[in-house]
Amino acid sequence: MVAGATRGIGLSVAYALAGCGVSVVINGRDPVAVDETVTEIRGGGGYAVGVIGSAGDDGVAQKMVDAALSEFGALDVAINCAGIAEPAGSTILSISAEEFRDQLDAHLMSAFHLVQAAGRVFAEQGTGSIVLTGSAASLGMFGGSGYPAAKGGVNALALAAGADLADRGVRVNVVMPGAKSRLSSGDHYVSHIESLHRRGILDELTRDAALDPAPPEYVAALYVFLASDAARGITGQVFTAAGGFIGRYEPQQASFIAYRDHKDNAPYTLAELAELLGDG
Repeated sequence: MVAGATRGIGLSVAYALAGCGVSVVINGRDPVAVDETVTEIRGGGGYAVGVIGSAGDDGVAQKMVDAALSEFGALDVAINCAGIAEPAGSTILSISAEEFRDQLDAHLMSAFHLVQAAGRVFAEQGTGSIVLTGSAASLGMFGGSGYPAAKGGVNALALAAGADLADRGVRVNVVMPGAKSRLSSGDHYVSHIESLHRRGILDELTRDAALDPAPPEYVAALYVFLASDAARGITGQVFTAAGGFIGRYEPQQASFIAYRDHKDNAPYTLAELAELLGDG
């Protein structure tokens, strides 16, 4: 099952899966787009059914699970590509609480619903692969606030769920893709990227890559790999892919600054912390 499968990366992932002979539950908010995608896959000799609705809403992921079990008789893979763009020009100073919640619903809550609904089936059967979609925006390098916060939550959810479900035979991984999509095109997007470059948030190389992303089929292959048995030993990991580039983020580790035993020492003073952490 693929949430957000009617456009961009999700659509390319759905086509790639169908091309491998996988029966696919197609999800999206637009009924016409869902029908068109299902028809296209069936017309190419594949098998697909549609479930309409926002993956961030309660019950939609469960409907996808139910559709897979009733139509295909099994569920082996759950992928989340659902999401929306942050309002144009949005910053932490301008985004409304409602807009911020919309970002959490579209990205983080859709991931939660998918992991929980599919994870229950996978845990029961002792096998299954979940692939979530993160973003380099979670590193703070593309501005905004709601979108990067939600994507950072996706990464944390995947790491926690991957650890939680590992002994049940369930794999959970993240792809942080760079690809041409409706979220990475248009005048507002170009203006946003150029503004980040002018402000020194994006270097020239990153700006150029962001303004000329590769087609989404270049990242779809990584989703299919992580969904497949070929990746059976991979879980709780965060990958990045853009065009011909594939990378893996190492687990976050704290670098050593100082230590003293709290049983024998008082808390650090402000002066001590300034000496340890300050710029001199």
